[in-house]
Amino acid sequence: HVQLVESGGNSVQAGGSLRLSCAASGSTASISCWAWFRQAPGKEREGVAAFRVNNNGVTYAYYSNTVRGRFAISRGNTENTMYLQMDSLKPEDTAMYYCAASASCDGTSWRTKTYDYWGQGTQVTVS
Repeated sequence: HVQLVESGGNSVQAGGSLRLSCAASGSTASISCWAWFRQAPGKEREGVAAFRVNNNGVTYAYYSNTVRGRFAISRGNTENTMYLQMDSLKPEDTAMYYCAASASCDGTSWRTKTYDYWGQGTQVTVS
């Protein structure tokens, strides 16, 4: 089992930056894909950034059209931490941000059911 804990959410002005962190504990060596999702009030949860590691250790990063060029997903030096660097923030980026992970990665990066493990979320507010 894997536990995920997000941090780094805050209130910022438009144009500002934030860096979200996702700390994993438990059977982290089994994780081969990660993602950041967000959910604004009254809206569905949407994927914004995803990270996959294939069987050869090659990594791939994916971004939604709404954040490409502004957000960057990265992994820490160990398998236990994932980051989301968010630049040029806009009011429409306001949402609860969730970290997700999976060992099987059975599904597309933007499908919530692809991920077995979820954090509790961290709030990002852009005004």
